[in-house]
Amino acid sequence: MLALLEKTNRVNILYDFYGSLLTRRQQQIIELYYQHNLSLGEIAEEYQISRQAVYDLMNRAVKALERFEDKLELYKKYQVQRDKYHKLFSYLESNERIEREKIKSILTELWEL
Repeated sequence: MLALLEKTNRVNILYDFYGSLLTRRQQQIIELYYQHNLSLGEIAEEYQISRQAVYDLMNRAVKALERFEDKLELYKKYQVQRDKYHKLFSYLESNERIEREKIKSILTELWEL
């Protein structure tokens, strides 16, 4: 169950980054399945195509999203940025005296991404 949720989250995030690079039909299928939780059968009925055709189209779309990520790495960079922001905020929220150099270092790393 957790793996399915992780895959759904990954596809949704990749779609946010690269969805505009897909064909209109691929965009519609991804949106209906991953964002509106329609089943393959419901999508097939909507488009008057077979369930297998929906499955194939969706798989091609997801593979295209993964190829875009392999080449452009926007999601990977986003994750690195997010982790650095969390680290920075945890420093700021802690009651410890924070060294300016630590903060400058993290901000510099973020700037260079």
